[in-house]
Amino acid sequence: MLLLLISSFLTITVVCAVSQQPLTRPTAFDVQGHRGGRGNAVENTLPSFAWGLIDGATTLELDNGVTKDGVVVVWHDEEILAGKCQDSEPAFPNDSAFPYVGKYIANLTLAQVKMLDCGSKRQNNFPQQLTYPGTRISTLQEVFDFVECADPDHLMLWNIESKIDAANPGRTASVDTFVKNQHAVFAASPYQQTITYQSFDWRSLVEMKKLDPEITTSALVEYDTTVMPDNGVSPWLAGLNLHNFSGSSLGVRLAKMQHIISMPAFFLPAHTPLITRSQQKRWSIKRITWGCW
Repeated sequence: MLLLLISSFLTITVVCAVSQQPLTRPTAFDVQGHRGGRGNAVENTLPSFAWGLIDGATTLELDNGVTKDGVVVVWHDEEILAGKCQDSEPAFPNDSAFPYVGKYIANLTLAQVKMLDCGSKRQNNFPQQLTYPGTRISTLQEVFDFVECADPDHLMLWNIESKIDAANPGRTASVDTFVKNQHAVFAASPYQQTITYQSFDWRSLVEMKKLDPEITTSALVEYDTTVMPDNGVSPWLAGLNLHNFSGSSLGVRLAKMQHIISMPAFFLPAHTPLITRSQQKRWSIKRITWGCW
């Protein structure tokens, strides 16, 4: 079993019980727990990752934000949404930033983020979700430590996304801060070699490759980050101009762009067949489809 001891709102200590059985992995295919097991618990929280492990995930997918004081936390949204979290009390007396719900993570310190209760609200689109009142947003290091209890052989794979807002730079930490701080946590972890680094902001992929040429990276795409209303250059695509790439479809043009920046994986919605198998082979792209069931 996993024992989670919350010694304060700011520190989480994970203790591995001696009876914990090592993780086993099926070999036929990879099961990714999207934001942990968010059908069972609020996404990207320790209870959600626990459920991902229980349900047999072989890869844990998660998102990163960076706090005002530079700590890498595991959370999807740029700001603290009232639908997922609620305030408890200020991190310190007369805190002008309180209440924290509605604030951007980039404008809150870790101490402030740790005061939020993100386990008491069941999400409307997951009616069978369990609640875990008092659950705090975790740092990436805390998530690694938590999973290691169930995975002492470090077989778990990770799919970690940088949540940088390329269109609205003031809402998230800079690319430089994001990548350097994430890489520091990656490099200190026994999971470093099992991480796939993904982002809609291709600038972060390019910068991460400079720090770690061996890391697996994945270029995320969606229509809104590639095609601009004014037909201009997208801020998401590392300076590449979609209009400079020809092709029979949007997918072919994006694949050519991805090939330029040497991203070996290309994440696409399962219902969007943008490139063919022969095109995948030609550009050495691993096409990974996703969907929710």
